[in-house]
This record gives sequence, C-alpha cells and structure tokens, in this order.
Amino acid sequence: MAPPRMFWSSVSDHHTVAVDCNFHNEGLQMEVDWQPEDGIVPSCEEECVDLGGVKDMRLEAEAIVSDVLFAVAQMHVSHGLNCALDVAYINVETRERNHYCLELTEAGLRVVGHAFDQVDEDLSTQYHETVYSLLDSLSPGYREAFANALLQRLERLTQNGH
Repeated sequence: MAPPRMFWSSVSDHHTVAVDCNFHNEGLQMEVDWQPEDGIVPSCEEECVDLGGVKDMRLEAEAIVSDVLFAVAQMHVSHGLNCALDVAYINVETRERNHYCLELTEAGLRVVGHAFDQVDEDLSTQYHETVYSLLDSLSPGYREAFANALLQRLERLTQNGH
C-alpha cells in the first residue's frame, strides 16, 4: 500500500484546500479538508521569501501539478525552460498519450507547445483560468478520472451518512 500523498491547491488569495489522496488497490480515495482558519502553508523546497503579494509562478506550478497528477499520465514543472516569478512552464502527458507544454502566468494557463519543453511562438491558444478547464478541453481521460474521483468521494460521504 502506498503512503498518503498530500496535495495543495490555491482556492483564492485567502484560502487553501488540502486534498489528501490515498492510493489503494481498490482505487483512488480522496479526502478534502478546507479549513481557512488553519493557515495551512505548503513547505518550500528552495527558498521562502515574502514577495509582497506577488505570486511565485514556480510555486503555483508545483501546486497545480500536485493537484491534478492523479488524472493525467504524467506532469511536472519544466526544468528545461526558464521559470521566473511571473512565468512557469509545465509539461503534461494526458491519458491519451498526448504531450503538451503549458505556460502559467497571471493571465492563466495556455498550451504553448505540443512536446515537452517546447515553446512554439507561432502557436496562438486561449488562456484558461484554471488547470481543470484547460485539461477538460484537452483530455477526455482527464474528465473521466476527475469525475470518477468525485463520484467515489460522494459515494463515501453517502455511506458515512454525511
């Protein structure tokens, strides 16, 4: 049995959602706990600095990857492209085995390439406010995995009388 993995997803500038996923033989089990008064802050691997209200897109990208990794074949923040405070790149392989390079900025997320670590300057794609919207537009397998995880959670809530 794999150990639990903790995922973080920014809901707004003031609240954080912690999603605890356990992977067992019977499938994905997801526990969602939203306690804004807890002041939950994910740990920083490199440096933690006060950016004066500016979002560090590298940290946002890591949170995005952790949040939806269960619903794609693979996903990671690019190490081949330069990330900065205002831009980060995420490589994703969908369940259909399609590869994309995503750009994350304050404007949102968009596809900038059809291979890992590739930015095609001639590619003009729309921005999505959320990773969920972007992946929903790219991957039927993502939609199915996300819907199944939600259904399992609702079934458990019903069984537990909540």
